[in-house]
Amino acid sequence: MSFNYSSTNIDQDEIAKFSAMAAEWWDPKGKFKPLHIINPLRLDYVLQKAGNLSGKQILDVGCGGGILTESLAKQGGIVTGLDMAEASLNIAKAHAAQNQLTIQYILQSVEEHAQNNPQKYDVITCMEMLEHVPSPESIIQACATLLKPDGHLFLSTINRNNKSRFMLIVGAEYIARLVPIGTHDFHKFIRPSEMMNWASQANLKTEEFIGIEYHLLKNEFSLSRNIDVNYIGHFIY
Repeated sequence: MSFNYSSTNIDQDEIAKFSAMAAEWWDPKGKFKPLHIINPLRLDYVLQKAGNLSGKQILDVGCGGGILTESLAKQGGIVTGLDMAEASLNIAKAHAAQNQLTIQYILQSVEEHAQNNPQKYDVITCMEMLEHVPSPESIIQACATLLKPDGHLFLSTINRNNKSRFMLIVGAEYIARLVPIGTHDFHKFIRPSEMMNWASQANLKTEEFIGIEYHLLKNEFSLSRNIDVNYIGHFIY
């Protein structure tokens, strides 16, 4: 199945926002602290569903400074990271080199990458990115093109409802200050039903939706059947 990919599926304000924070990607107490806390949980879920990653072709879409990307590489995967924020990629490349990890980082949209690499990847992750682009459905379509038959796609984002508005914007940004104010735009949050519909249009089979809950007193995340706020969608091509 072919798609007409958007060449402008980039929000320049979002690129600028993450570029300005790029130096803090690997500071576990900095602006990306929640990603450091949640990363082991995300990795464990990928391993649980996709199995042994050793020798598999893996793509991390919207890789940022490489927090998840490096974890995937340490599992033996042949890993590529894509991002449109050059400042973030520079941090990712430097950190990978310091840790003697072989990761290919590319400044490129996933739509463009899909045009030249159809059915290349066994596993694709796209975490906390869909709510930052104008056309999330275009991202999902491109990921489907990039997957090998029976390949796994993992998408994480935020549900759109009053509970998520309160917890992620009011709670996480203004009260707990877990993330910088302005990190989230409620109108870009995505309902699981919307994600499922876009996945179906891309010939992807929905395997599961799993929630990610934050426990304030313990300062930790856990997987949950509650998908009211943060959630991961698992799909197979």
